[in-house]
Amino acid sequence: MYAYTDFDQAFVRERVDAFRDQVARRINGSLTEDEFKPHRLMNGLYLQLHAYMLRVAIPYGTLDGRQMRQLAMIADRWDKGYGHFTTRQNIQFNWPKLADTPAMLDALADVEMHAIQTSGNCIRNVTSDHFAGAAADEIEDPRPTAELIRQWSTDHPEFLYLPRKFKIAVTGSPNDRAAAKAHDIGLRMVRDDIGAPGYEVLVGGGLGRTPMIARVVRAFLPKADLLPYLEAILHVYNLEGRRDNKYKARIKILAHETGIDELRTRIEAAFERIRGDFTAPDPATVARIQGSFAAPDFATDREIPTIADPALRSWVDTNVADHRRADHAMVTVSLKPIGGTPGDATSDQMRALAEIAETYAYDELRISHEQNVVLPHVHRADLPAVYAALREAGLHTANVGLVSDIIACPGMDYCALATARSIPIAQEISTAFEDIRRQRDIGELKIKISGCINACGHHHVGHIGILGLDRAGVETYQITLGGDATETAAIGERTGRGFSYEEIVPAVERLVDAYLEVREDETETFLETYRRVGMTPFKDALYGSEEEVGRAA
Repeated sequence: MYAYTDFDQAFVRERVDAFRDQVARRINGSLTEDEFKPHRLMNGLYLQLHAYMLRVAIPYGTLDGRQMRQLAMIADRWDKGYGHFTTRQNIQFNWPKLADTPAMLDALADVEMHAIQTSGNCIRNVTSDHFAGAAADEIEDPRPTAELIRQWSTDHPEFLYLPRKFKIAVTGSPNDRAAAKAHDIGLRMVRDDIGAPGYEVLVGGGLGRTPMIARVVRAFLPKADLLPYLEAILHVYNLEGRRDNKYKARIKILAHETGIDELRTRIEAAFERIRGDFTAPDPATVARIQGSFAAPDFATDREIPTIADPALRSWVDTNVADHRRADHAMVTVSLKPIGGTPGDATSDQMRALAEIAETYAYDELRISHEQNVVLPHVHRADLPAVYAALREAGLHTANVGLVSDIIACPGMDYCALATARSIPIAQEISTAFEDIRRQRDIGELKIKISGCINACGHHHVGHIGILGLDRAGVETYQITLGGDATETAAIGERTGRGFSYEEIVPAVERLVDAYLEVREDETETFLETYRRVGMTPFKDALYGSEEEVGRAA
């Protein structure tokens, strides 16, 4: 993984020192909250419903045991003993005191971490495939690209005050595990006709109140042209993106109002102007970044035992994926225990994950945008020991990709923007489907829940999406069906009227029952069934009786 240079260390420490002074002036009254707000947002500090919240960047979701231990220490010393992993591969601490936040940032800097550009109208944390560097279908590890973008975008003077926040995702595989099409810019590694690697460039994706799927502006971009092309996209957006209405300020609105063909023409014109004068990164820097992501020295010649234990077999079947090496595996650690808060990990669990990574996974951990933790390189001979260690830490839930592996934003339990609760709905749904045999019979099903229209829970791209809204002071939950965050991305279709808090879990159960009735066989997933049969049987399951009453009247 990437290691800080002397420049990186000095840069981050200077930011911490500046913020320490800003916090002191806020506490003594020299700065008003309005004056302090832009400074705290530039350092990842939000003022939420009940307290401040510090959002820490985990660039492209990669960290090691030392860093995970430090996050555990921070949780214990300055928070309430846990952290919340998010859909942007970040971690949030929900209860820090303002006076403590500079010390928290100092502690992060001790392990080459920070909270810079995790908020504000700038280029946010660059995300990537959580299986990067390990997946068998990978064209090229996308993390060197993500790190290059991170360095280029950090404190970029032209792009610190964009019309709105800006999100970039990079995937190295034809199977998109980074939700690239739901981002302002999505980059997908591809090869040209002679096998040279480059990027398919997508622009204009995003969720929120106007969800859109990104569209291709360049089918193939040579790797050498990446940064000037990104600069061209951001240059056009910064000049032409709307600033009169924050709800229409994202690049997706510019793409929609301008038209993708016209936007492509403007981007290409800017690219031609920029690349002639663009200073390319130092080749030594690029080589150093590339070398930071070399594969581990994989263990070989170890006997792989036969798995007899049913609990272990169940966990392997759901939480373990094939590695590009046949003798290794990729392990997803579910942070979705039945009845738990999706994405939360206690400090003890973080320390356990650090120990497991150091002992069995070449000291590598990943955070997925689905709010789970990944051990990307585990020898198959060590799977029983890894499972035993996870079980001892309460991290052995065998539900990855199943109905209880739910994405949920913090909702009204924490967020000042939320209009409804998300966490309790996720907890009640997972409890309703607690029986693992039932979950396995249902198969792959991605439920995603947001507590407001900002869609931090990615509900628009859930196979079943749930959006919580306030209707005249009453929590109401809308359902969408058929969303997809992968390479076949789609925005879910709204079913009809919303449901009350008490109604929403039974409504989800009726949807699942309807799917089980109409699927062709046990191999057809919920999404495949929905795409084959359409909305009607699901809508009938949700509203059939009331529609019959209406017809009878």
